[in-house]
Amino acid sequence: MSELAHSPGRTRVFLVDDHAMVRSGVRTELGDAVAVVGEAADVSGAIEGIRATVPDVVLLDVHLPGGGGRAVLEALRAELPEVRWLALSVSDAAEDVIAVIRAGARGYVTKTISGPDLRDAVNRVADGDVVFSPRLAGFVLDAFAATSASAPEPEDATDPGLDLLSAREREVMQLLARGYTYREIGSRLFISVKTVESHASNVLRKLQLSNRNELTRWAATNRLL
Repeated sequence: MSELAHSPGRTRVFLVDDHAMVRSGVRTELGDAVAVVGEAADVSGAIEGIRATVPDVVLLDVHLPGGGGRAVLEALRAELPEVRWLALSVSDAAEDVIAVIRAGARGYVTKTISGPDLRDAVNRVADGDVVFSPRLAGFVLDAFAATSASAPEPEDATDPGLDLLSAREREVMQLLARGYTYREIGSRLFISVKTVESHASNVLRKLQLSNRNELTRWAATNRLL
């Protein structure tokens, strides 16, 4: 484990799942693409292990003995702000998705995900991206929109930063906020991945946002989805 903990150039991952066979399967699927620095089967073990290893990404099951994945997040998020969290669950229920994202997870994928897609999701979360399927993203956006709708609305509810975006940048912005990957956006808009990356960078700069998570919240608040 000490060798893995110091593997240069690989995302350091901690696995949390109450089924040993699932953890073994996830390790196999991740392969050498990441360095698995530890694992736990319950809330207390996860908290102790994550504190000891301080991984880049925690791959976290939502339903765990002792309080669930949300309890792990709430115990450590403020203490270890550098750690990023990706939920991996058999559940695609809206209440599970929303609860863990509100607690601070950077993404949510189900256990039907393929090995290559899981590896990609882990590395994207490590890089600061948010990852969930468009369907699951809809649950989160609906929740934020409902929260925004319950608050007093200013006379002009649309952020003036929107006027700085070109028509193409607005298209890219909406798809990014909905959780689509650069490749998926390129396919939908018939542009290259490199062009998508350029538009995404311009969108974040013009709106003075740092990452896709902030963009998703901004778009939901401004009712642009």
